[in-house]
Amino acid sequence: MAEFDLELKNLRDLFPADFTDDQVNKGKTILLKELAYDLHKFYGGKMITVPKAGVYGFNWFNIWYTPGVSKISTTIRDNNDASFELTNRGNTVAVVSDSTRVLGDGDCTPPGGMGVMEGKAFLMKYLGGCDGVALCMNSYNEKKEHDPQRIIDFVKMAEPSFGAVNLEDISQPNCYVVLDKLREICDIPVWHDDAQGTGCVVLAGLLNALKVAGKKLNEVRIVFQGAGAANSTSARLVLAAGADPGKVIMFDVDGALTTKRTEFRDNKSFAKIWDLCQKTNPGGITDFDQAVTGADVIIGASAPGTIKPEHVKKMAPKSVIFACANPVPEIYPSTAKEAGAYIVATGR
Repeated sequence: MAEFDLELKNLRDLFPADFTDDQVNKGKTILLKELAYDLHKFYGGKMITVPKAGVYGFNWFNIWYTPGVSKISTTIRDNNDASFELTNRGNTVAVVSDSTRVLGDGDCTPPGGMGVMEGKAFLMKYLGGCDGVALCMNSYNEKKEHDPQRIIDFVKMAEPSFGAVNLEDISQPNCYVVLDKLREICDIPVWHDDAQGTGCVVLAGLLNALKVAGKKLNEVRIVFQGAGAANSTSARLVLAAGADPGKVIMFDVDGALTTKRTEFRDNKSFAKIWDLCQKTNPGGITDFDQAVTGADVIIGASAPGTIKPEHVKKMAPKSVIFACANPVPEIYPSTAKEAGAYIVATGR
């Protein structure tokens, strides 16, 4: 058996040669989870706070702290915008979650999201040079319900310490309520990564995939599997980019989005989902098999195994599959390719 490559480029070689691609993919997932556990335990997480200013003698503490720092306090007092220049605020992002929708694992309790939030902070620092701070908070109210107002209040109170806010892994519909309200009341950028981040990547990927397939966005039939924050935002961006809403059908765990889904109409927190119910699927198709027959694109952000090989086989030639469920996709690329998919991407 092969030895570990430090860059983890040879994971395929660690498995028996007669393993299928799907078996290897499943094995990789198990292996990576075990490695993640052992390494997180070894390091005690993956982030650390380190000073960036030098201390060249004991008296330098008088500059970085009292009495010298008093000048910083009074300057910011007189001009709050100076906090972006005189402190690390301008380079610091709050990564905020109540951990109610962590990856595909659901509600992990408030501290259960720390690994993911630290991971996002890790990416921000390693790839962008920004300092992310993982903040997992308890959104339960007195009735033991997850209350979006608690997240809103938490972020608004913490706003003076940060240059931007990255919302993460908040279940719907609370995620919509929180994002909309914070963007209204905060003076710093607020971004919901699961929705806006995923949506931007999906749209960019789709535009390029259609170029490769020789198809046009306004002509293709698109099926969205999953209607959570990620896919509903992806759908809105794809429609805004020129997709024909009459050729778009969305499904969630309870079936197709149609004007008969009155639970969305009657709950203002789901206003964006209700808008999709009204705009898309004019034929009122409710059967997934029927929806994917002749479809050019399936975009999944749902759960493992929800896109079957038989679904892919019913699609149009040069079909595009985006299986974005994480950490295990709706269908593995090798399986989708074997079933006839032309272009396949996953969320891993």
